[in-house]
Amino acid sequence: MSSENQRSTPELVGQIADALQKKQWLLTAAESCTGGLISAACTDLAGSSAWFDRGFVTYSNDAKTEMLGVDAALIARHGAVSEEVVRAMVEGALAHAHAHVAVAVTGVAGPSGGSDAKPVGTVWFGWGTPAGVVSEIRRFAGDRAAVRAATVQHALQQLAALLT
Repeated sequence: MSSENQRSTPELVGQIADALQKKQWLLTAAESCTGGLISAACTDLAGSSAWFDRGFVTYSNDAKTEMLGVDAALIARHGAVSEEVVRAMVEGALAHAHAHVAVAVTGVAGPSGGSDAKPVGTVWFGWGTPAGVVSEIRRFAGDRAAVRAATVQHALQQLAALLT
């Protein structure tokens, strides 16, 4: 987790909250490898109901399909940890929420489940705003807890940057 302007999670959430409230936008999160940690970080801030609509914990492939409308054939073709799936998660979250902005993550937190193509620590991120969907892949070092913490931090940091 190397970033030049590393801010604490509460600081990032405060910045996100301010930006969303100024625009009168709501946020939704679609999470796989983080299991709800992004939503928890957002709702740790008192008053978050003014800008946080809902979170989807879609850990299984069936959950991605049933809750977000991600095409099962897309998952079968590209794998759950892929750019195509994270983008579909963003679009599904926006379609199934009353939000203007979405963040989605899917990855391999470990300690098992990795492959040569997608080693442990591989995470796909997606952010959706009225301007469109942006996605990126990152690889984080460390154990399961470190990968999940780095994922939450990066997701929020990039969301804050997109909103400001």
